[in-house]
Amino acid sequence: MVKAVNKHRNSALRVGEAAELLGVSVDTLRRWEAEGRLPVRRSRGGQRLVSLADVRRLQAKRRKRDQRTVAQSARNRFPGVVTRVEKDRVAAVVEVQAGPHRLVSLMTAEAATELALAPGAAVVCVVKATNVVVEIAQRTRGST
Repeated sequence: MVKAVNKHRNSALRVGEAAELLGVSVDTLRRWEAEGRLPVRRSRGGQRLVSLADVRRLQAKRRKRDQRTVAQSARNRFPGVVTRVEKDRVAAVVEVQAGPHRLVSLMTAEAATELALAPGAAVVCVVKATNVVVEIAQRTRGST
C-alpha cells in the first residue's frame, strides 16, 4: 500500500506545490487550467492535482523562452529578481529570488556595479558545480 501512495505522490503535485516549482501564483495555474494550457485533475478528496510531467514540460518551455545565450555548458539556469545587493569596496553579495529558490552570489563589487545590479532587476543565475549533494528529509513518526 505504501508503494501505491508513493507512486501516486510522485506522479502528481497539488496546485500550490506546482505553482511554487514554476515560480507563479496558484491563480496563474487556475487561469492556465481555464485556458486549456494545463490539465488538472481532482483527487478523491477534491484537491486539484497537476501531473509532474506537465510541470516539467512547463519548466522546460519557460527555460527555453528565458534562455538568450547562444551556447554554454551550464544547464542550471534560474531566471529571477534581485532582492538584495550589499557592496563594500571589494566584494558584493547579491541575493536573487528565482521561483521558490533563494540564490546568493558572491562577486566583486566592480562586477555588481558594471551589471547595474539593484533590487528589482531581472536576472538569470547560472549555476555550474562539480559536486551536487542530494539529501532526503528526515521522516517524522507516523508518515508514510
